[in-house]
Amino acid sequence: MNAVTLRPARAPSALLMLAEFRALWEAGATLAVWPVLKLAPRGDGHPVLVLPGLTSGDSSTLLLRRYLKGRGYDVHGWGQGRNFGPRAGVEESMVRKLEELHAKEGRKVSLVGKSLGGAYARFLAHRHPKLVRGVVTLGSPFKGSPRSTRAWRVYEGLSGRSAEDEPRLKLVARTPRVPTTSIFSRSDGIVAWRCSVESTGRRSENIEVLGSHLGLDTHPAVLYALADRLAQPEGEWKPFKRGMLGPLLFPNPARGMRAA
Repeated sequence: MNAVTLRPARAPSALLMLAEFRALWEAGATLAVWPVLKLAPRGDGHPVLVLPGLTSGDSSTLLLRRYLKGRGYDVHGWGQGRNFGPRAGVEESMVRKLEELHAKEGRKVSLVGKSLGGAYARFLAHRHPKLVRGVVTLGSPFKGSPRSTRAWRVYEGLSGRSAEDEPRLKLVARTPRVPTTSIFSRSDGIVAWRCSVESTGRRSENIEVLGSHLGLDTHPAVLYALADRLAQPEGEWKPFKRGMLGPLLFPNPARGMRAA
């Protein structure tokens, strides 16, 4: 596995945070190119559980779930209202949902999580790898200090937990034992992008896009990459191919990084 050496991450600048209004444009762009997005690989019908970011609920992932359903997946929201952090019963409910989907379909479940939802997905994959087919995170902070985000105070206020939860941080920071993809943007205005960089290995990778944090679950390039990752046959994982339009849609995520 290739670890990378990065400078300590600082929270995104105020300018990048203001630029989060781009999310509205990104959602509009997705609707405009919807017919093109339908050219992405189709899935095999396996179950997909989508976990929302902090303060968000299933309504925030509606467009993403509709798209994946159209690509042939059995897609489910998390069903717990708004995500106010790992309060009492939240993790237990996610585990039950994962177990129910696995039992119902008799197939492993793909986990897709945005921001804090991605941290949940990594947690579930570590605790129940036999139930999980793969993990895709969108702008999720799983490395570095929690204070390298613009949301840590909100997290502490809503969840009643300290963001500096060392046992949980160590668990989430480790690469899951299932195929794992981190999709991130260097212009993320909420989470320092360095906190979302995965160590690349035989079944782990990073995909970079040009976009906001809030729009990562409605961004056309993200939806295409997500469909491509989920469509891989089980047990036949291969790294994402950026293709001819890579520099425009998917910059090289390894630029500026040094192997440790």
